[in-house]
Amino acid sequence: MFTRPDHRQADELRPITITRNFTKHAPGSVLICVGDTQVIVTATVEERVPRHIYVLKEESTGWLTAEYGMLPGATNTRNQRERLKVSGRTAEIQRLIGRTLRASVDLTKLGARTINIDADVIQADGGTRVAAITGGFIALVDCLNKLKADGLLDTLPALKPVAAISVGLVEGTELLDLNYAEDSAAEVDANVVMNADGGLIELQMSSERAPLTRAQLDRLVDLASAGTQKLFELQREVLGDFLEIASVI
Repeated sequence: MFTRPDHRQADELRPITITRNFTKHAPGSVLICVGDTQVIVTATVEERVPRHIYVLKEESTGWLTAEYGMLPGATNTRNQRERLKVSGRTAEIQRLIGRTLRASVDLTKLGARTINIDADVIQADGGTRVAAITGGFIALVDCLNKLKADGLLDTLPALKPVAAISVGLVEGTELLDLNYAEDSAAEVDANVVMNADGGLIELQMSSERAPLTRAQLDRLVDLASAGTQKLFELQREVLGDFLEIASVI
């Protein structure tokens, strides 16, 4: 049986804090801290949509996109800033964040505008992308509420909460919410995104050493499902009545 470095139980989340309205200017902004991982996520608005949306869909349909970055001092060795071209890892993560948060909102009710989700990692200890998704939903809700308060939306677009968590297999033990040391040692690691109804939105998984059995995969998804339900409870606690205003998609 693997003993976790921070002595958590196998199915135990790291301590999580979410601070809303963390920055002054963005309509939606949060600081989400998951253990020693800290990510600032902001949601801002542009009064236009990308050309591919304008050409292929109705003019009034909105869009949501995401960017992800890691500050140079976020890890124990300095990261180079990605000034001219993002790495393959960064591109993959920001596409993941955009895809999953688009699944949480009815974009047809947004109008011809784009919501930009920016996730900036200020300290990394594993699980930065899943923290960005979980915190990003809260920033998105606050952004939509600001649009409504400013009279730019008559009603809030329908919403369905999304949250994400990592799971993995370390020394044969199935673990929830891996930190960096655990992720580095994992035989299998996965990032799981789900909605509040328990629907699976995305599953990213890689087997580093040995193939995963179907039974193990099922148990890892069940572990992730239990973990995301705790995250949904936290989102509801943080957002309060805001989630009750929008109908559920």
